[in-house]
Amino acid sequence: MARAVVLVAVVASLACLAWAEPPASERSALLAFLTATPHERRLGWNASTPACGWVGVTCDAANSTVVQLRLPGVGLVGAIPPATIGRLTNLQVLSLRSNRIFGAIPDDLLQLSSLRSMFLQNNLISGAIPAGVNKLAALERLVLSHNNLSGPIPFALNSLTKLRAVRLEGNRLSGKIPSISIPGLTAFNVSDNNLNGSIPQPLSRFPADSFSGNLQLCGKPLPACTPFFPSPAPAPGMSPGDEPVPASGKKRKLSGAAIVGIVVGAVVAALLLLALIVFCVVSRRRRAAGSTREGPKGTAAAVGQTRGVAPPASGDGTGMTSSSKEDMGGGTSGSVAAAAVAAGAGTGEPSRLVFLGKGAGYSFDLEDLLRASAEVLGKGSVGTSYKAVLEEGTTVVVKRLKDVAVARREFDAHMDALGRVEHRNVLPVRAYYFSKDEKLLVYDYLPTGSLSAMLHGSRGSGRTPMDWDARMRSALSASRGLAHLHSAHNLVHGNVKSSNVLLRPDYDAAALSDFCLHTIFAPTSSRAGAGGYRAPEVVDTRRPTFKADVYSLGVLLLELLTGKSPTHASLEGDGTLDLPRWVQSVVREEWTAEVFDVELVRLGASAEEEMVALLQVAMACVATVPDARPDATDVVRMIEEIGGGHGQTTTEESARGTTSEEERSRGTPPAAPTP
Repeated sequence: MARAVVLVAVVASLACLAWAEPPASERSALLAFLTATPHERRLGWNASTPACGWVGVTCDAANSTVVQLRLPGVGLVGAIPPATIGRLTNLQVLSLRSNRIFGAIPDDLLQLSSLRSMFLQNNLISGAIPAGVNKLAALERLVLSHNNLSGPIPFALNSLTKLRAVRLEGNRLSGKIPSISIPGLTAFNVSDNNLNGSIPQPLSRFPADSFSGNLQLCGKPLPACTPFFPSPAPAPGMSPGDEPVPASGKKRKLSGAAIVGIVVGAVVAALLLLALIVFCVVSRRRRAAGSTREGPKGTAAAVGQTRGVAPPASGDGTGMTSSSKEDMGGGTSGSVAAAAVAAGAGTGEPSRLVFLGKGAGYSFDLEDLLRASAEVLGKGSVGTSYKAVLEEGTTVVVKRLKDVAVARREFDAHMDALGRVEHRNVLPVRAYYFSKDEKLLVYDYLPTGSLSAMLHGSRGSGRTPMDWDARMRSALSASRGLAHLHSAHNLVHGNVKSSNVLLRPDYDAAALSDFCLHTIFAPTSSRAGAGGYRAPEVVDTRRPTFKADVYSLGVLLLELLTGKSPTHASLEGDGTLDLPRWVQSVVREEWTAEVFDVELVRLGASAEEEMVALLQVAMACVATVPDARPDATDVVRMIEEIGGGHGQTTTEESARGTTSEEERSRGTPPAAPTP
């Protein structure tokens, strides 16, 4: 009988445990939150079922209280209702990231004394970070990146001694960065805000990327700050070079050696001035005599020769720097192209442009390029690119290569092979220049810019993001361009990445640039394919393969789908995952919806099936084993099957090269070809 009583008691206790529920206040708080917040994804919360079994709700081991609320990417729209989540008194993790939540951070969230992690990134939250954040004494991770937060970063963060990660990038925060000195802080990012002043010493240990995009920030790890206050003005009656009177009131007298030095210096300066005057007079007479003998044509040639042998304008021996946009801007004397070519002239090598393929349609020559005004477009792994505007109005891109490791003969042969490439989705080399000190490539100019700038530039600042159709066209264009290089020319691109995908007007198509340049450089661990795009098997950067190109293309497709850069920090973990591994980890947890770019969700993208299908193609491309990856032509076919209406040509036309439609739009003008 006693045993029966014990058995009944055990069963009863287990039944009580099985049916244990959070307090009614917590259930009602959750239901009130969901009822007051519109949401696109059906969650299935039902008052008749246990709250601990609801989607996104996690309870403690005894099912007695809610400890986690995770609802990322479920389409929540609107402000967080007050007196809802704040009533979950034992909540430890709150994740509402990648939704469309707007409004300020509610004050009642700051009463969650047990909260360890707050993930509200990729929303539309506005207002200031409340100073009452210091009430969250247990907080370890605070992630509010890519919202519309403004105002200063509160110094109150310094009192949260358990903080391990603070991510505030991509907002509109202003003011100085407070000195946050927390020993356990391992992740800190305030990039792409409006912060100013010097970086506090305790935070200078973080990389420059953590502070980039704040134009008025300075100090380690960014460039040093310029002193705000000028040097003290000299006392009345003193010139800036005078020395102050010693405290004894007696003026210091010059020594005899100093007087002798001054006299000798004055004599030498006078002699130099006299020699300069004589030189100027003789030079003027020679120029006058030359113009009389040669006439106007000879004068122009003399000017060109003088410009060609002019000494470099910079101290690096090249005459071409990017230290000042004013120095590189308009006018002949400020021409970047002229400075670069001038550095290579006078070496005994022929100073001429070599045109390739349809580049022969351009009507300019080296002298025209010398006179072109130019501005820096960007610095990449192979060199610096400049936009050059010639006098007759033609605009081209001049890329100044660095660290070229091949001789003239090999360089000429390689450029000749690249010049034979013609395809709508490839940006070919139109001309090149080779000298001992300078190697230049000339390309058509596409004013729309790169895919990288369109995807990642000024995110969240009111710009118009790329819609799904534009992203699909870019994916198809890049795939077709790569397939053409592989199948029609047997060329490996070697540097597929979003900054090398240039967009045509209206996103009509994209063109791969900087292809097949890896063979002319010395091997390095940080050149082509680095930054999250390089296939894991590539060791020698001079020898990438077709399958390595397909891997890089897969990373590019993931970039289009996620809107994330290829090296994406794992916000809810301790380390950093590359983009393919991050996507794999999310998909394994059956949260596939979290993969897709929140900007696509905000645009109301209605192509979920296409997005999932393209995700499958991308994951096949980034397979760890090279032989498991599809060929580029197969990638084109698969993308066309997903949404062929996004492109303008078929697989057959893509393999053949330029379409008849493109030929009609491009034409073969007598002067410069139209991009």
